[in-house]
Amino acid sequence: MLKRISTYFYLRPKAVLALFLTPPLLWFLVVYIGALLTLLVNSFFYLDGFTGQVVREFTLATYAKLLLPTNLQIFFRTTIMAILVTVASVIIAFPISYYMARFASPRLKTILYLAVTLPLWISYVVRVYSWKLILAQEGIISWFARIIHLDGLLDWYLSNEVVGGPSLAVSATGIFLVFLYIWLPYMIIPIQTALERVPKSLIEASSDLGASPAQTFRTVLLPLSFPGVVAGSIFTFSLTLGDFIVPQLFGTSSFYIGKAVLTYQGTSGNIPLAAAFTMGPIVIMIIYLLIARKLGAFDAL
Repeated sequence: MLKRISTYFYLRPKAVLALFLTPPLLWFLVVYIGALLTLLVNSFFYLDGFTGQVVREFTLATYAKLLLPTNLQIFFRTTIMAILVTVASVIIAFPISYYMARFASPRLKTILYLAVTLPLWISYVVRVYSWKLILAQEGIISWFARIIHLDGLLDWYLSNEVVGGPSLAVSATGIFLVFLYIWLPYMIIPIQTALERVPKSLIEASSDLGASPAQTFRTVLLPLSFPGVVAGSIFTFSLTLGDFIVPQLFGTSSFYIGKAVLTYQGTSGNIPLAAAFTMGPIVIMIIYLLIARKLGAFDAL
């Protein structure tokens, strides 16, 4: 019996492919796509202000609420934070990735891989709470600032209502630093992989033709590693857009998309508005991917 089954699949490779792909595709369609469709359907309902019950009638009134200035500020604030985290991640990740790809010995490269990925082995919540202690008013950063007599400068910085707060642990700067730490490995690895694929002969040819290191970086390295930058930015950008734990623990009274969804769904029970908010990051990511595709970021993938 087993021999007959193995012979059947050996002669039909497409059947083997279908057998292995069907379960994950079903899971993807039912769980992931099904959840998104459920959110989409709920976003067209509305909450009755008198009874507090969800009225399951088609309406665009819930989406109209997204255009209120307060909600537009939430989208703007979250998008700006995601952009800043992504740009900072690229700036920090590129030299690390370049060193790993071009100069590190196999042994050192293994150590660097472990150093980059080791934080991912630890619970996300544990890492976030550890930064809560680091950035607290009694934390190591404030302590070090007092030691070198820069506490006045830190207090002046935190007095800015846009980036500051009572302490680094409760400020937009704290949110930025934690996001940068949490998502940085997702930027380093794709860029390093892309740089590994750049032939050394191209860099040597650029140098032989008289190009300066800056010109070589601008005309050779950056274009050829750009798909890796985009791949990493998809992680950093999208994960920042939807995260609610970091803004909840480190943020001030200013809302971000994830925090708004949590509040509308969990506190006020306004599931339609929460569902409509979740459509925002999806639309933003679609626009982002279309722009990246227009720039040719996926051509070398």
